[in-house]
Amino acid sequence: MRAEIQNTVSEIEKSLALLRQRMDYETAQYRMEEFNARVEDPTLWDDPENAQKLMRERQTLLDAIKTHDDMQQDLADNIELIELGEMEEDDEVIADAEGALKSLVARAAEKELEALLNGEADSNDTFLEINSGAGGTESCDWASMLARMYVRWAEKKGYKVELQSMTAGEEAGIKSAAYKITGHNAYGWLKSESGVHRLVRISPYDSAAKRHTSFSSVWVYPVVDDNIEIDVNPSDIRVDTYRSSGAGGQHVNTTDSAVRITHIPTGIVVTSSEKSQHQNRDIAMKALKSRLYQQELDRRNAAINEAHENKGDAGWGNQIRSYVLQPYQMVKDLRTSHETSDTKGVLDGDLDGFMAATLAMDVSGKSRADAQAED
Repeated sequence: MRAEIQNTVSEIEKSLALLRQRMDYETAQYRMEEFNARVEDPTLWDDPENAQKLMRERQTLLDAIKTHDDMQQDLADNIELIELGEMEEDDEVIADAEGALKSLVARAAEKELEALLNGEADSNDTFLEINSGAGGTESCDWASMLARMYVRWAEKKGYKVELQSMTAGEEAGIKSAAYKITGHNAYGWLKSESGVHRLVRISPYDSAAKRHTSFSSVWVYPVVDDNIEIDVNPSDIRVDTYRSSGAGGQHVNTTDSAVRITHIPTGIVVTSSEKSQHQNRDIAMKALKSRLYQQELDRRNAAINEAHENKGDAGWGNQIRSYVLQPYQMVKDLRTSHETSDTKGVLDGDLDGFMAATLAMDVSGKSRADAQAED
């Protein structure tokens, strides 16, 4: 077997090993037997909510086992085909099996990453907020670039993206924007993006063509499920309405319908600027409850809490990722050291590599490469 194909096989085997580790494969069958026994209990549906939760957990485990076993079998089958092809000197069989292995390595890596998304709210939809920071017009332009990057990423995932509110910059770009992103695991994928993002480039707004550094902050928090109750005392909030307008054009909204809700005890402020004031209040209240729920998640999860506390102002010393366009091309995550020179691809939404590295580190304290090397 050629060295190139052997390397592909090794990469698939490492991904499968990590999948087994994360799903505790050695006990998976025993856990499935326990689930099956509970499903057969005639009193199970006396408590529909717990029954549905049990059925979801059972299906998740069943899917994980089947996914692993199917890929393990595909790997064995294609290795056998290559060995037979080499014995019979059948280049066509070898080529077909090698192609299948190359597809399998991408699938295994994707499933390995999805296995990391097992947090309490990872499967939820998410809110994404972007705010320009130090740097004036440059940062407003950078914030709009980040907004485009995340919208492109979400669209590639097949997620639904809804603009909740936006404040345009004075000369260019945006001061802030808030989106709701709907899709399975939307929060789990995006949660590692919270923090300050730093851009270094030749400014298109500087006639002297000097290099500028700009900052914008990103904050991600989950949409609260209907079965999660968050009580908000009406006396703890202040509701303001104001005139909202977009960047112009046919979608401009100039009615006094925008709603801003301030949660006085925490200082949390959420806004929505759709055409209907009633709709805006509902959207803003959902966003507020999600923010409050995120705070509760932060209290439960020390690692996430520390990350948010350290995010700080959008400026020097607080960034999680640097995007350097001049004098060289490089995007580097400062938490995991994951980097790429494909800056255009990243700004077009190719973010999975960065998310994978951060998710792996959140779980094990190690990068994906380090975890695979130790397996």
